[in-house]
Amino acid sequence: MNFITLDFETFYSKEFSLSKMTTEQYIRSPQFQTIGVGVKVNEGVTEWASGTHEQLKEYLDSFEWDKSMVIGQNTMFDGAILSWLYGIHPKALADTMGMSKAMDGVHISASLKAQAERHLDERKGTEIVNAFGKRLEDFSDDELARYGDYCIQDVELTYALFKHYMAQGFPARELKVIDVTLRMYTEPKLVLDAPALVNHLKEVKLRKQELLDEVKLDRKELMSNALFAAQLEKLEVTPPRKISKTTNKETYAFAKTDMEFQALQEHPDDRVQALVAARLGNKSTLEETRTQRFIGIAERGPLPGPVSYYGAHTGRWSGTDKINLQNLPSRGKNGKKLKKTIGAPEGYLLVEADLSQIEARMVAWLAGQDDLVAAFAKGEDVYKIMAAKIYGIPIEEVTGQQRFIGKGVILGCGYGMGAVRFKAQIGGMGVEITEQESQRIVQTYRSTYTSIKKLWYRANDCIVGMHGNRNVSYGITGIMRPDAVNNRIYMPNNLSLIYPELHITETTQRGSQFAYKGRRGVERFYGGLLTENTCQALAKLIIAEHMVLINRKYHVTLTVHDSVIALVPEAEVEEAAKYIYKCMKFVPEWATGLPLDSELGYAKTYGNCDDNVDEVTAMCAAAYNEEIA
Repeated sequence: MNFITLDFETFYSKEFSLSKMTTEQYIRSPQFQTIGVGVKVNEGVTEWASGTHEQLKEYLDSFEWDKSMVIGQNTMFDGAILSWLYGIHPKALADTMGMSKAMDGVHISASLKAQAERHLDERKGTEIVNAFGKRLEDFSDDELARYGDYCIQDVELTYALFKHYMAQGFPARELKVIDVTLRMYTEPKLVLDAPALVNHLKEVKLRKQELLDEVKLDRKELMSNALFAAQLEKLEVTPPRKISKTTNKETYAFAKTDMEFQALQEHPDDRVQALVAARLGNKSTLEETRTQRFIGIAERGPLPGPVSYYGAHTGRWSGTDKINLQNLPSRGKNGKKLKKTIGAPEGYLLVEADLSQIEARMVAWLAGQDDLVAAFAKGEDVYKIMAAKIYGIPIEEVTGQQRFIGKGVILGCGYGMGAVRFKAQIGGMGVEITEQESQRIVQTYRSTYTSIKKLWYRANDCIVGMHGNRNVSYGITGIMRPDAVNNRIYMPNNLSLIYPELHITETTQRGSQFAYKGRRGVERFYGGLLTENTCQALAKLIIAEHMVLINRKYHVTLTVHDSVIALVPEAEVEEAAKYIYKCMKFVPEWATGLPLDSELGYAKTYGNCDDNVDEVTAMCAAAYNEEIA
């Protein structure tokens, strides 16, 4: 396979730029114009080509794209230009920005300039500033030649960085994950229901005012941290916290600059969006702006799946391009309204497959909590089992509400959640319990699953060890490999969780309290959080494997948390569902013994995929069990 490194240079101005527009809006705009492109094939000399659209099309068509991997710094951008404007679909897509985040961490810049200085000791050119506001016809021959030199250097830097990351051990398997992720965007298939979106926008604007009236907080009360935190807790949201730079103590993270607080603008519950928007003084909620963006996309073409590979500290994907499909609402009065406007093209259906209880299963497996692992593997109702323990009754006598509390415990307490937080969380779901009862419930979980509790303490020992340059392992031997010298913990695929500038914030009778420098500033660090990071990182590795397997046969259009959404021909939907279910049951060699399970359904729209989950899952499970019998 050839390696083709490329970089497009395009027209931009004060109003027409990626800082003002989404990537999709920018590329699909009538104002878009390619100024030129730099292309490097393998180790060959990098070329600069410029000209009309037709001339560039002829030039680009001369390469063997079907036998080549395209390497770009921001391949979501360059790959979309190749696909949408020139009809070119390479054999594979790679991206040095994503590779940088995976290798260096998300807490530092992944710009080409920063990467080049960090790894190559080279400086990026600045000729681009001389291209501001210029269309192709505005360049002199000399200016165009200098612009070409600038582009050529970018291509050379990008290829050098790709080789650097591969030499440093970037996992070849992850290149497949990057490719699948990028194709969600560069090869869009999803269609949007424009009339339904217009109606939804009207409803959202009316709903926002209703929600604010419902909260009944005046401006002074809204700015009270205590009252605002209480409102968030009522809506089942744990108020974000941070370490104060002034007092060095924990406080609420409600400032406009606090990224975790900003992220609540994208909360799937529109009530939370409205509350946060009011506190920030915003006129529109995310639901409004996102719906407006959807309407614009519907006018321009299919909906790309904008997902950032390695967007989070744990390696999970994150939303990008200002629409964040990772957080579409599913609850409340407007729940699933946006999801139901996203559909499959004529002759196709969408299959959504979800890894059931993956984090609860992962923490039990990693901790060696064998009884819980066995219960998951046998398909037993672990929520009822937990409820029976909590209330001291036979499983068959567990009520619906008791099972609901058991579910909340299994899904919520695996990372060390305390009684106060559990009470707030379960209260946000409509079940009120006393603080004493919450303490009893949490303690029952911890005394029942002692190996999980021991995992938190062992993870804390790992943190203490890292701070003292000692490697202390936790969980199943060999799965997570600490590198105390570099404050990293290596995962089975040789990428790592990174905790830069690990330090002690205070020392109490309970021991040292730790923090590290995260993307959002100083982050608290303790055994329960490390356990959570670990389980989420490992879950990402699992779902990534499944995506790659599914994509061999059916186009993966999106991944959201622990689910995969694939496009399948309507005529073979049952066959496709069975294949996808089988892919979702695949357990990598490093995870032997991890009991995976999946639920899936299919429909014409994304929002309706769970309408037939029980029926479709049962059909697929029966076929799978028959095959392995």
